[in-house]
Formats: sequence, C-alpha cells, structure tokens
Amino acid sequence: MSRSRVQALTQHNEPAMTIELTLPDMTCGHCVKTVTQTAKRLDPAARVQTDVATHRAVFETGVAREMLVKALADEGYPASDPR
Repeated sequence: MSRSRVQALTQHNEPAMTIELTLPDMTCGHCVKTVTQTAKRLDPAARVQTDVATHRAVFETGVAREMLVKALADEGYPASDPR
C-alpha cells in the first residue's frame, strides 16, 4: 500500500480501539519487530503488546481491523482471532 494511501486512511483521527490477534508465524524477536513496525507504519501512535509464547498481539490503534490484518498478512504474518 502506498505511503500516501496509508496517510489518507489514518488521518481521520479515529479513536483508538483494542484489536487482539493471534499471529501463528510470530515466533521470535525479529517477528515482533516486524509486527510492531507494520502497525506503526499504519498508525505512528499505535501501541503494540506481543507475546511470542502464545503468538498473540494486542494493538491499540485508530486503524481499522481489516486494514491492520491485511498489512500484517502482506508482511507474512496472517492473523486470526484469538482462541
């Protein structure tokens, strides 16, 4: 997704929401860094908490869930709802 498109989609000052996802392919520190950077590219103010052992990530962001899930999948981290 182009940088200008990302900026256009995130400049709505949407209120932050909590999105919890399971990322089965998040297995190491490098994965955590990529997941965090992906979220922050979409929303620089995003807060990300990760747990590699359970493969879960919690995002506080104003970005739509679908947009975050697509961006993570594009980076190689397909997401699902936590169990």
